[in-house]
Amino acid sequence: MLTAFARAFKTPDLRKKLLFTLGIIVLFRLGQHVPLPGIEYKNVQTCMDLAKGQQGLFGLVNMLSGGALLQITIFALGIMPYITASIILQLLTVVIPRLEALKKEGQAGQAKITQYTRYLTVALAVLQGTGLVATARSGQLFQSCPVGNQIVRDDTIFTTAVMVITMTAGTALIMWLGELITDRGIGNGMSILMFISIAAAFPGSMWSIRQQGKILGGWLEFSLVIACGLAMVGLVVFVEQAQRRIPVQYAKRMIGRRSYGGTSTYIPVKVNQAGVVPVIFASSLLYIPALIVQFSQSKAGWANWISQNFVKGDHPIYIATYFLLIVFFAFFYVAISFNPEEVADNMKKYGGFIPGIRAGRPTAEYLSYVLNRITWPGALYLGLIALVPTVALVTLNANQNFPFGGTSILIIVGVGLETVKQIESQLQQRHYEGFLR
Repeated sequence: MLTAFARAFKTPDLRKKLLFTLGIIVLFRLGQHVPLPGIEYKNVQTCMDLAKGQQGLFGLVNMLSGGALLQITIFALGIMPYITASIILQLLTVVIPRLEALKKEGQAGQAKITQYTRYLTVALAVLQGTGLVATARSGQLFQSCPVGNQIVRDDTIFTTAVMVITMTAGTALIMWLGELITDRGIGNGMSILMFISIAAAFPGSMWSIRQQGKILGGWLEFSLVIACGLAMVGLVVFVEQAQRRIPVQYAKRMIGRRSYGGTSTYIPVKVNQAGVVPVIFASSLLYIPALIVQFSQSKAGWANWISQNFVKGDHPIYIATYFLLIVFFAFFYVAISFNPEEVADNMKKYGGFIPGIRAGRPTAEYLSYVLNRITWPGALYLGLIALVPTVALVTLNANQNFPFGGTSILIIVGVGLETVKQIESQLQQRHYEGFLR
């Protein structure tokens, strides 16, 4: 990986793309530290110091925003509205025929879907920004902080509107920065910004583990976490690269005097076909009961049961529910993102077939069978990786946003692998062996 980056810096046009991407990243990180107008910054810092990393219900969104959510900056919403909008559009593509038709139109249809994603991102940013302002004003953002209800200076409509508009504009700016990286940088703009948001919290999380450690001044716990992190990175890379290759043979066709087809290829089916989406789905769904109890402030029996079982991440019921939800969403997302019947029809249209399997419906049934079998280890792997922060919470007394676990490690490794592949592909286009030697 380091060799690829070194070779990229030696290539003039790739060096410009890398430097441009680094400049966008610097602007993105600066925006994550600019306070939102109408916020008492001193009170926010006081509450942040008292929280000491225990971010509760807003931990996932705060991690994806690079810590900007709880600091209530102009980039407080981060890239989460765009992620949510992209997932919603992807789910609606299966349900709404118009979106499915646009998806099949190629680049023009994809550009239209991207435009819809932008509009939905802005709408979600308005809703989430309004919810964040209301939560900060009521003191629910930092429940244990004595000045938690004094974060917002005044509760006038004008101030609230300015705060919501500023956060929405911040989300739109993040979206634009990501598209600039995709068009003029090294590509994968949104994924790189998400990578930077998560990686920015790593040094602070690691240092807090050393400070909380009790053996050899905390260095033993620090070393164990580093060793565990390296092992997990190796495991995630191994599983993310693993795939089942289904062989496909194309029949030879004669058109005029020329022969076409007769080639062999394969359909790559990844073990983790769903990526990190099931973990995000399960985490978001588990936040809903606790949010209902938090805002309703009910003292009923159901509220107490939820507070005891679905707020603390180390409770057995929470762990079991979290694991089962991840497995369920893994199968659900794979079912809507990979259509065996569509793949079988396309293969039949171009004269392709799987050796030993008849074209048409038998091919679709075979693909569905293989997909179900390979999704099981992928879903179990996602569930086990997501439970690593819970194990760290129990054994090391760390906070729930453990650096090497769950959503963070999956996103960082996945984006890192994809970025390195893109750089290597661009290097291969510029440095290739000629036909004549």
